[in-house]
Amino acid sequence: MTIFNPTREEVRRFFCDTWKKKTENHILTPMEIIASDWMVEHPEYHPLLSDPEGAAAQDYTPERGETNPFLHLSMHLSISEQISIDQPPGIKEIADTLSQKTGSMHESQHLMMECLGQVMWDAQRQGQPLQPDKYLEALKKLV
Repeated sequence: MTIFNPTREEVRRFFCDTWKKKTENHILTPMEIIASDWMVEHPEYHPLLSDPEGAAAQDYTPERGETNPFLHLSMHLSISEQISIDQPPGIKEIADTLSQKTGSMHESQHLMMECLGQVMWDAQRQGQPLQPDKYLEALKKLV
């Protein structure tokens, strides 16, 4: 079984190509539609998404205090997919409740991102696979 593991360049190309297709009114795949919806929500990323060469060359480091827009958009995409298929089980209900609480799916996803990022970081640090139960436990604390 092969796990989809795109390179940094492939991820950046996907988002830049999708943005170009969106702004030129081309037909988008279902995944591109979800991604482009999140891109619309982040106008601060539009200049970068319109510059594929610049996007490919840019490094984002915590030391410089920068958020990686491609990681941010990838997490939106991942969480949207998790919610759409309710995996891990219960995430859809948590997202709906949190969205009602915050008044915004966008804001609720940003909170969920914090949980996903922490669980991913812990798993990497421990050399373990991501543990869905710990992710759900962290998410439940938000509601």
